[in-house]
Amino acid sequence: MSILSLALKKYFMTSIIDQTWFSNIIRPSRYLGNEINAVKKDYSSVEVSVALAFPDVYEVGISHLGLKILYNILNNEPWLAAERVFCPWIDLEKKLRDQKIPLMTLESSRPMASFDVVGFSLQHELCYTNVLNMLNMAGIPLYSKKRGENDPLIIAGGPSCFNPEPISDFIDLMVIGDGEAVTLEICRYIQQGKKEKGYNKKGLLSQLCRIKGVYIPSYFHIHYKPDGIIENIEPLETGYSVVEKALLPNIDEVPSPDKQIVPFTEAVHDRLVMEIARGCTRGCRFCQAGMIYRPVRERDPDLIMESVQKALALTGYEELSLLSLSSGDYTCIEPLLKALMDRQFASRVAVSLPSLRIDSLDPMIMDQIKRVRKTGFTLAPEAGNERLRKIINKGLTQDDILNMAQAIYGAGWNLIKFYFMIGLPFEDDDDIKDIIQLAKKALAMAPKKGKLRTLNLSASTFVPKSHTPFMWLPMISLEESQRRIRMLIEGLRRTHIRVKWNQPEISWLEGIFARGDRRLGKVLFRAWQAGAKYDSWGEHFNMRIWKDAFTSTGIDPSFYLYRQRNLDEIFPWEHIKSGVTKEFLKMEWQKAEDAVLTPDCRTHCISCGVCDHKTIDPVLVDRTHLMAGIDSGAGVDLNQTGKRYRLVFTKLEQARFLGHLELMRMFIRAFKRADVKMVYSRGYHPKPKLSFTCALPVGTSSEEETLEIEISSTPNLLSLKDHINLQLPTGIRIKSIFELPLHRKKSRLIESTFMINMPGVDINPDTVIRFGDIDSFPVKKVGKKGEHIIDICLLVKSLKFEPPDRIMLVLKHIDGPQLKPAEISKHVFSISNSEMGALQITKIAQVIS
Repeated sequence: MSILSLALKKYFMTSIIDQTWFSNIIRPSRYLGNEINAVKKDYSSVEVSVALAFPDVYEVGISHLGLKILYNILNNEPWLAAERVFCPWIDLEKKLRDQKIPLMTLESSRPMASFDVVGFSLQHELCYTNVLNMLNMAGIPLYSKKRGENDPLIIAGGPSCFNPEPISDFIDLMVIGDGEAVTLEICRYIQQGKKEKGYNKKGLLSQLCRIKGVYIPSYFHIHYKPDGIIENIEPLETGYSVVEKALLPNIDEVPSPDKQIVPFTEAVHDRLVMEIARGCTRGCRFCQAGMIYRPVRERDPDLIMESVQKALALTGYEELSLLSLSSGDYTCIEPLLKALMDRQFASRVAVSLPSLRIDSLDPMIMDQIKRVRKTGFTLAPEAGNERLRKIINKGLTQDDILNMAQAIYGAGWNLIKFYFMIGLPFEDDDDIKDIIQLAKKALAMAPKKGKLRTLNLSASTFVPKSHTPFMWLPMISLEESQRRIRMLIEGLRRTHIRVKWNQPEISWLEGIFARGDRRLGKVLFRAWQAGAKYDSWGEHFNMRIWKDAFTSTGIDPSFYLYRQRNLDEIFPWEHIKSGVTKEFLKMEWQKAEDAVLTPDCRTHCISCGVCDHKTIDPVLVDRTHLMAGIDSGAGVDLNQTGKRYRLVFTKLEQARFLGHLELMRMFIRAFKRADVKMVYSRGYHPKPKLSFTCALPVGTSSEEETLEIEISSTPNLLSLKDHINLQLPTGIRIKSIFELPLHRKKSRLIESTFMINMPGVDINPDTVIRFGDIDSFPVKKVGKKGEHIIDICLLVKSLKFEPPDRIMLVLKHIDGPQLKPAEISKHVFSISNSEMGALQITKIAQVIS
């Protein structure tokens, strides 16, 4: 039996949440699975299985819309099962490796290596070491050429695949372009192949290369000149010399996912995401996404309204994000936004537009956004003056920016975020000074708030990307990037402007891989071997590891960073066709040199090469489109009083690993899905009037927890309990609901009874007797607020021993510092740290005032 098989057998005998150490890892809720709307298939009817792998931590990956879309598309097919797997955080990775437990998916806890397909989402170049780390943790050979017939087919997709070469040694197949257009077709080939005699990967790949958008790296050989520049890219498969991107001509063909997964832990973008358009017509010369996602395709507003209504009912989210590269450019943004706010106003659903151009923002949009609560405003001038903005094809004037800042502050916002890039082509010190002056002028328009920050400024180093007009240009040096950021910081010192910046060292690495070739694969492998992972996370990025990897492989990173390319040079991605022609990009580079603007292609075609004007064209909705049947929120009293109820519930099984804030967020969304009419607080950020009597330690089970909530309607309590229970995850069930006087004092927890099982711990019954005979048992506790001496005797009402290994503990809840049941057990019974993980603690009763 192989090492992997032994590991799988060992794993299936136990689950990680049953491990004694699980409650001590950071955010255990990341790894629970069983979230609302997660799909678990019966594998007896599944023919093809796909592990959707996101090479970053759960909170980042669960926010990604592309993952939600593919998860929905694949799981809609009865013969397909798609499950999710994320990169475990550092602490869990160590535990899994120590215990020899392979990486597995959330839905079924199946090892990642047991799936037919593993599909990685490559959103940026800094996730590549995490890809290797996940493959290794799963027991899958890293190099494509070393995998056998029993290993999964390793696929990748996402914007980084438009220069696939640096990671191509490790991927069997890449999807270039819109994944919705090809992913299901790939799976159908696998489904059919598995039914045929003699099915193998070599034959499968020879079929899959026929699909538009499919890139198979092993079908190309790269030849280099003595100076390191590519001489030619040799196709090894007849009729397969270039790869054109897969493109969905109309995004309405693929419905937006309604049953989006609702995470327990707080996601980076913790809201309902609805894509209203794909692609952008503005043509910013630095922006890779604006080039590779062309043409713009807008979603029908009626379909958006319908999807939003369904998705909010199925998720319970409190905020809706209308996603696109430039949401303010959506043709019907104003009527759509008003219609959405009219319909969702009474439900207290806020709307945010995460990508707004300054020149697309008007007072009507601001008025609609702030109707429920003010979501954030981030403006991206990108550069500090009009000259540099013309170079990057962003035709904003200083007045445009300052007038918009004044309008936002005037509409009631207290904080604006500005985003700039340093190191843009032709930038000098005067341009940095102009950023400083522009920020100060915007700050002068802010309301006076004492010492509070009213303007945040974020700066990052410009990284030239493939398929853009700046792909021929050198990147500024690491030292120069550091100097310009210091200049920016010094220029804004002693102002009420908070300056944030991306580490130039991280941009250095991104710049290498953004325009790198296949030779970087060995650098990537060497860096991963030396411990590189989570390179986009500043606290984990280790530049020494990377410099050593370049030195040991004999590869000079400056070749990729600081070299001006000839206009006729063959790029590593030359055989990958985004649709935008190289000739168009050359013309745009020449316009940049002359600081000449290119118009928005909404007004007229600029002949970039994407549209054939037969099957591919921009898709723009009718500007006069009116949404019908809107439920207006006008006249709805959102400050009404209601009735107060106490809910008694359990917190068992996997739910015991939810933290207090996670539990609160979970209940609020469950109430919204159950259509419970909650009463909200007043002010700019209204919140449901909901409170818990105590915060249970993570990992502790409970048969009896309580929360209190105000509800505006008068429900039937029995049916209300049943209705809410349908919306709750495993382990949480409402046991009873009863009404409380509305204006009574807030309930207070008097005492709690805990049952503590201590398997494997040698308990001396005399210890309990001795504890009952003493008057004081002081212990030291060090917390966030410093060191405290706590007398355990003041906290313990009673302590009983039930042979062979059970303790019954009744705690009194008094003012001042507290101790957890586990901490009391540790001190009273002298339990070692290694034995602490074995404690099984359940709260079984409580007394409330």
